[in-house]
Amino acid sequence: MRIVLCYPVESRHVAQIQAVWPEATLVDAGQERVADELPSADLFCGHPKVPVPWDRVVRGGRLKWIQSSAAGLDHCLVPAVVASDIVVTSASGVLADQVAEQTVGMAIACTRRFPLFLEQQARREFVRRPTADLTGATVGIVGLGGNGRRLVEVLAPFRVRILATDWFPVRKPAAVEFLGGPETLDDILPRLDILFLCAPLTEHTRNLLDARAIARMRRGAILVNVARGAMVDENALVDALESGHLDSAALDVTPDEPPAASSRLWTAPRLLITPHVGGQSQHRIDAMTDFFCDNLGRYRQGRPLWNLVDKRLGFPEPAGEGSGP
Repeated sequence: MRIVLCYPVESRHVAQIQAVWPEATLVDAGQERVADELPSADLFCGHPKVPVPWDRVVRGGRLKWIQSSAAGLDHCLVPAVVASDIVVTSASGVLADQVAEQTVGMAIACTRRFPLFLEQQARREFVRRPTADLTGATVGIVGLGGNGRRLVEVLAPFRVRILATDWFPVRKPAAVEFLGGPETLDDILPRLDILFLCAPLTEHTRNLLDARAIARMRRGAILVNVARGAMVDENALVDALESGHLDSAALDVTPDEPPAASSRLWTAPRLLITPHVGGQSQHRIDAMTDFFCDNLGRYRQGRPLWNLVDKRLGFPEPAGEGSGP
């Protein structure tokens, strides 16, 4: 059994994984060697950020399971993997606390006009400007996976009205007023003060917020994207900010990371950009290793895996056997 790792583990994490499967050979490939090591892996845990020969890996027939160290799966759900017998599990929910903090922080930054006041501070300007409220707002959440559900919990004390959509509109949290399928997004967009994107990137969510959808949003609404940059049409977003149709926006993800020097995002008004740090935490690698070790033990014992992904849809199945812990 050869287990290849590609996330920033330390020796103690490797030892923790080894203890679950003492007979296995562990390879800490990192980004530098993952492309070379992956074809000879039986199991893989990580998130390659470099080109990986997935077609060759699938043809080799050795790899049996991919445990993504990220909630998003666009890095590994290439056509060859989707069509194969390789089992895929995600890290959905492992870093939900951190993503929720980032999401609410970005929303408050927009409502309380932090970017504007920081600009004023740099100019030594002390001028009161109008602000908005998160408390009592009507908010929409696209995607009630691990991150979206944790966001509901964090938002609830702000006494917000929550309208949500999900591919599987089941298990509606008590704090959510409405939960519908993806086809209901058009209906709720005009009712929102703030829209949060928390869904995975799939063929169904790519370019979800295009010019038509943004035009349906209430004038003066706020957009917060902590999902994937390609879910939003970059030019349509900038157009909406420049015209004043959207009050402001906050992006922890962008279509290209980093955006090109010529990208309009850099000069868009009332736009806050953070460099994809929503899942960062001093405990991140510990949490991911704990999760992988739990799933690895389940794999050895033939038990259902947490966060089992429907590869055709691109995200884990709903709650129940084979879903999140």
